[in-house]
Amino acid sequence: MPEPFEAPTGEQQPLPRSVSIERFVLALVMALLCVITMGNVVVRYFTNISFAFTEEISVSLMVVMTLVGASTAFYRNKHIAILFVVDRLPARARERFGLFSLAACTLMFGLLTWYGARMAWDDFRFDVTSPALGVPQWFYSVWLPLISLLIVIRLASLIRRHLKRA
Repeated sequence: MPEPFEAPTGEQQPLPRSVSIERFVLALVMALLCVITMGNVVVRYFTNISFAFTEEISVSLMVVMTLVGASTAFYRNKHIAILFVVDRLPARARERFGLFSLAACTLMFGLLTWYGARMAWDDFRFDVTSPALGVPQWFYSVWLPLISLLIVIRLASLIRRHLKRA
């Protein structure tokens, strides 16, 4: 039985469509961040004027990139795991700790989904605008609960996969 935190070994399996889409989103967000940052640097170099509004967009894109990257890391079993104690346990206990870890992550991202949705709803309901561009703040905050929900779905799938293996 493979270990709960062990990276998949053997032949490389083709990635499912969802992971391919995630990788595309990551590449697109990274490209946008590079273009925005480079544009800001060039304009600042030639005019001594900074586009302050680019920070607002960049921070939002970095949050999206972090959450999508977390989802991909969970799928590929490359997420952060502290194994000092777990590695010293018997195989059955390691499996249980692996399931506990996935359950705890599911709970955390479930709470992030819930509170992120409440925050986005408040931004929408109270017509909060962003400081630099003056666009509705929910344009930025809506991505937190949406991607967190996708991570919850991904984690539930991983728990199901671990339970089938056990």
